[in-house]
Amino acid sequence: MIHTPDLLAALLLGIVGSTHCIGMCGGISGALAFALGPRTSTRQRQMLLVLMSLGRVCSYAAAGVVAGALLPSGPAGPLPALRVAAGVLLVLMGLAIAGWPTVIGMLERSGARIWKRVSGGWLGVERIATTRGALVAGLAWGWLPCGLVYSSLAWAASHGNAASAALLMAAFGLGTLPAVVISGAMASRLRAALQRKGWRLLAALLVIGFGVWTMAAAPGGGPVHSHHGH
Repeated sequence: MIHTPDLLAALLLGIVGSTHCIGMCGGISGALAFALGPRTSTRQRQMLLVLMSLGRVCSYAAAGVVAGALLPSGPAGPLPALRVAAGVLLVLMGLAIAGWPTVIGMLERSGARIWKRVSGGWLGVERIATTRGALVAGLAWGWLPCGLVYSSLAWAASHGNAASAALLMAAFGLGTLPAVVISGAMASRLRAALQRKGWRLLAALLVIGFGVWTMAAAPGGGPVHSHHGH
C-alpha cells in the first residue's frame, strides 16, 4: 500500500534530480526538438516532446512493475537490505550530480555507448513527428541507462510489490517531466543556466540527504517502513 508521503517523496526526488536529467535527457530532448525542423509548429513541437516524456514515464513504471514483482513481499524478504542498498545508490548519485566521479557515472557512460547502437532506429527523427512515433520513441528513451533511475528504482522496489513500485516510479518520472520538456524547448545557453554549480550542489545535497534518510529508516522500521503495507 502506498501512502501520500511516499508518492510525494518520489515526485520530489524526480524534481530534485532534474538537474541530472537535464544533463542526460535534456540533450536528447533538445536534439529531437531541433531535428523536427522548421515545418513543425512550436505548439506541435511541445506536444511531441510531452508525448515522448510521457512514454518515458510509462517505461519507468514498467521497470517498477518488473523490479517490484521480482522481490518477495513478505516480512522475511530482504527489504531492509534493499532499502540500505537504495540509500547507498542515492548517495552515490548525489555525489555524481555534484561532480564527484562514482561507479554510477562509469556505468552510465558504458551504458550510453551501448544505447546509441541499440536505439538509433527507435529514436530516429523520421519516426517521431507523429503521435504514435513520439510515444514509441519515449518508451524507448525510458530505458536509457541512468544512475538516478536505477537508484530510484531500487528505492521503489524496496516497497515490496509491483503495484507500489510502479506508482512510485511513475511519480518519480512525472517529477522529471517539466525540466526535461522545458530544457528540450530551450536554447543550449538556457539549459546550461539550469545546470549552474549552485543548483547542482543543492540538488546533490538533497539527493544525498534522501539517501541517508532511506538508509537510516531501513533497519528499525522508521519513516520509510511505516508506510509499507503487506
